[in-house]
Amino acid sequence: MKQPLTILTSSCVPLPLDNIDTDQIIPARFLKATDREGFGQNLFRDWRYEADDTPRPFVMNDPAYSGCILVAGENFGCGSSREHAAWAIADAGFRVVIARSFADIHRQNELNNFVLPLQVGEVFHKALLDEIRKDPRATVTVDLPAQTVTIDATGQAERFDINGYKKYCLQNALDDIDFLLENKDKIEEYEASQVNN
Repeated sequence: MKQPLTILTSSCVPLPLDNIDTDQIIPARFLKATDREGFGQNLFRDWRYEADDTPRPFVMNDPAYSGCILVAGENFGCGSSREHAAWAIADAGFRVVIARSFADIHRQNELNNFVLPLQVGEVFHKALLDEIRKDPRATVTVDLPAQTVTIDATGQAERFDINGYKKYCLQNALDDIDFLLENKDKIEEYEASQVNN
C-alpha cells in the first residue's frame, strides 16, 4: 500500500451514489482481523455478492469498468469511523477516490492509507460521469504536485485542495511514523536546544 503518488492516469470505476457509509464499504462482520491485508476482497461485499457468493450485477463485477480510481457521490465514507473501510479501498487497488464530498474521519483514514480523497465540484463531477457513461475506458489524470484532475478525452480540469503535510506524505509514500523518522535529526537538534535553554 505504501507507494508514492505523483501523477496518475487511470480509467475509473463509477459508483455515483450519495451517503455510502463505512458499513456498506466494509460490512461489520469482516472487522475481526487486525491486519490490513485481505480486506479488498470484501469491499462493498453485500452489493457485490449474494449470501451464497453469487456475483450481483454491480459495477465492480462488470468487466467494462476497471482502474484504480473510484468515483462516488456526496458524503462518501459517512457512518462509523472504522479505518477498515480505508483499508478495504486501498487493498482493492484504488489509489484515488473522487467524490463530491467526504465524511471528515473517512477522508483522514484514506489519506493515512495512501488513498487520495479528491473532492470536486458538481459541474466537473457530472462531466466525469457523463464521459465514463460514454466510454467506460475513459481516463482521468490526477496530478498531485499541481493539485489538478483532468478528464483526458475533453481536457476539462479542476484544481483540488489537500493539506500540505498529507500531500508531502503521499508523494513520498510516508506514514506519520516514517515522517518523524525522516526528521529525527531535526527533532533531536530541537530537543537539545530546549535542554540548554
